Amino acid sequence: MSSENYYDVTKWNIGDPAEDIGGVINSIIADIKSRQTAIDENEGGKPGAVIYVPPGDYHLRTQVVIDISFLRIEGSGHGFTSSSIRFNVPDIERDELHELWPGGSRILVDLRFDGEVESTGAAFYIGRTGSPRISSIEFSNFCIDGLHFEPDGSAMLPENTYINGKTGIYVADANDSFRINGMGFIYLEHALTIYNADALSVHDNFLAECGSCIELRGWGQASKITDNLIGAGFAGHSIYAENHGGLLITANNVFPRGASSVHLEGVTRSSVTNNRLHSFYPGMVVLTANSSENLVGSNHLLRDHEPWTPFLGVDNGVDDVAGLLHISGSNNSVIGNHFSEAIDSRRIRPKGERPVIIRLTAGAGNFISSNHVVAMDVRAPSGESAYAAQVDALLTTEASDSLAVTTVLIDPESDRNTIVDSGYEAQVVADRAVNAVRPTPAFGS
Repeated sequence: MSSENYYDVTKWNIGDPAEDIGGVINSIIADIKSRQTAIDENEGGKPGAVIYVPPGDYHLRTQVVIDISFLRIEGSGHGFTSSSIRFNVPDIERDELHELWPGGSRILVDLRFDGEVESTGAAFYIGRTGSPRISSIEFSNFCIDGLHFEPDGSAMLPENTYINGKTGIYVADANDSFRINGMGFIYLEHALTIYNADALSVHDNFLAECGSCIELRGWGQASKITDNLIGAGFAGHSIYAENHGGLLITANNVFPRGASSVHLEGVTRSSVTNNRLHSFYPGMVVLTANSSENLVGSNHLLRDHEPWTPFLGVDNGVDDVAGLLHISGSNNSVIGNHFSEAIDSRRIRPKGERPVIIRLTAGAGNFISSNHVVAMDVRAPSGESAYAAQVDALLTTEASDSLAVTTVLIDPESDRNTIVDSGYEAQVVADRAVNAVRPTPAFGS
């Protein structure tokens, strides 16, 4: 049965979605608002609507502005395929590729960032002040493609800079119960930028080859980032949140090259659990600005070197002594994590220092227990194929020798911490007079 609240962009009578789907969706939203005016009619009033984007390519030249609740925009396929691999394929191999561009229900962002107001580069802008907060906006099962990156003044290939001023979805005002599920985001400087979220669900999306992937800004509570495939650029965040409470970050597979895998700033009483995190740089998981009473547990963290030729020599500017997990905050629990440090000892920075796995720089009362560290001195090869080079690096476990590391380093500004079974006696650097330390038992002890 058809419904007046279900819209297919290809069957709407205003505009051409192939030329400017933004204008088409805006006209549909205007129609919804003109028809749904009653706020209390038979204990109902504004049911909202579904906007359907069939498989195909749709240019977006007009920003979509959403200021109504209960709107779902859905497609029939997230359409992700690597643009980075395509742009770095030698010209002689280009004609042999099966496809060149992402597919599915694909929106091509043709907006231009004005250089001043960040939100001008957003394909979807969501904002409404007043009460109640805008609620129940859903994005599902389509692709938002920023198309190209731009020169950044360096010698790097422009398509590898992660810069173009474009954002996939930008939420400006306080919001409740938003859902972003099954989406594909690619070649955007910012995939998701969401302010002041309450009960947000970012689940089962493919966010990769974007400058930054998930950014929760302002403040928020009771939200979750779960079961996503994520890969940010070397200057951006894979997962970033500030001033949030009750945030759940679970079961995500975070690819390398992001400046951080998870960065929490002023986040409290939240959980980072059961994630697989992979990085080419130190500073993988960072808790700053007195992030306190958080659980970091049962994660697998792998740090190795970039194996793909186009990005050799690129890093995030963080030294190895900063730690793979860096904490400035109090009463956090770091329990049952597996750390794999597989790096070339000749490339340690600063030269001659021991890499640090877990570092506490400020705060008190943190509990670090039962973490396992595997540190190996690896001579990893590089290669022209992103896929083959990365898989080879992941599957290689042979090494010439073990790597000397500091498993836990506690700075003088942090005290009254408890460290249990997270490194041998010599691997834990802490003032025993103000911290409780029980080292991992050594063989023959």
